[in-house]
Amino acid sequence: MTEIEIRNDRRSAGIAVDLQQLRLAVAACDYGSFRRAAEVLSIKHTVLSRSISQLEYLVGTSLFERSSGGIKPTSAGRKVLRIARLILEQVDALVDTGRSNGRGEAGHLAIGFCTSISTGNLRATLAEFKKQFPKIELATVERSRLRLMTALRSGTVDVIVTPGRFYSKDTKALPLWSERILISLPQAHRLAARETVYWTDLRNETLLLSQYDPGRELEDLLISKLAIPEDRPRIERHDVSRDIIKSLISMGIGLSLVMESDIGASFSGSAYRELQDGTGPSRLDFYAQWRDDNENPVLKRFLNLLAERYPSPPPDLGE
Repeated sequence: MTEIEIRNDRRSAGIAVDLQQLRLAVAACDYGSFRRAAEVLSIKHTVLSRSISQLEYLVGTSLFERSSGGIKPTSAGRKVLRIARLILEQVDALVDTGRSNGRGEAGHLAIGFCTSISTGNLRATLAEFKKQFPKIELATVERSRLRLMTALRSGTVDVIVTPGRFYSKDTKALPLWSERILISLPQAHRLAARETVYWTDLRNETLLLSQYDPGRELEDLLISKLAIPEDRPRIERHDVSRDIIKSLISMGIGLSLVMESDIGASFSGSAYRELQDGTGPSRLDFYAQWRDDNENPVLKRFLNLLAERYPSPPPDLGE
């Protein structure tokens, strides 16, 4: 045979080796006996022996030294069986990964949000999801609501959790929780002595708001609660994060509107008080939104958890 023919013959032999032959050879090695391995595997001794003989022919070497007392691997056999175990482990991992991903028990999920996860419902949901499905890789993205919706449409995130809802024909929505609106203020401020602060108490105060979400939603809420401009506080808009706003408040520079989930990241020198009007606490509603054509099985797992945790109001899965 020519060198090319020899290489082709070896390549054909490699293709002819099947996983069952490898599994039977490994089992025979583990039990030290063809007969014992055949009994444990509930197959005929002749079937196992013939399979291993075929494998020895295909790899071109004897794998076992046979004797009346049993079998033991040859020097070449030990090397072949070591590789066989690695192959079988990889194949088992491949099948397990495929099944887990197909069931939504493994894979990747990208979640976008524009609210704090220092405490509150979103933090608790993510922790519970990771506990139930430890094999799933979670990627979290914090962006403005507009950028989140763009990312959702482009497919770079699977689901977004935001205050308020976007209406789009190619997305679905699930109503989740609502959060109270609080006033964040310096501990030495006169309003800190009260358990409850009313919207009308904010007149003549300086209110610091981040230009990032949910600052815009909070400002819209303020305007709806205090329709007369003279009743509103003076608003300063800052191009900084919510954490910087909190730091400014602790320095006594002003007050701010925050959401209930923000209270987990408090600053020394600041306090939180519930903000109410005549009807009670003020709240913002949160929604989960995702693309209608997203077939990621992990997303379905996450949505099922959300629906279980927040069953009321009824899920709006069809819109």
